[in-house]
Amino acid sequence: QVQLVESGGGLVQPGGSLNLSCAANGSIFSGNAMGWYRQAPGKQRAPVAVVTRGGRTSYEDSVKGRFTISRDNAKNTVYLQMISLSPEDTAVYYCNRIPSVDSAWGQGTQVTVAS
Repeated sequence: QVQLVESGGGLVQPGGSLNLSCAANGSIFSGNAMGWYRQAPGKQRAPVAVVTRGGRTSYEDSVKGRFTISRDNAKNTVYLQMISLSPEDTAVYYCNRIPSVDSAWGQGTQVTVAS
């Protein structure tokens, strides 16, 4: 059973923006903190943005002020708005619970920032 489906990635020029979405299974989403993770080539997957079930947010230092995470509890969906993108943001982006559920990882969505 597919539990997490990410979408919205693509190729964007430096300085551009993208909006990601993640449709989550209710068992993963409901009542849990959710996060966006990313994995760049040769690096480990790590969270960059977290939203609690109550809507409180936190961010990894490199994305503060540029990324905004939000959730729609009625739709079991998590969003990530990204602005001022740089080549260092190039990665596959995933969503998952915080802490993550190993069996729930989706395919992710590729974000490539290049001119």
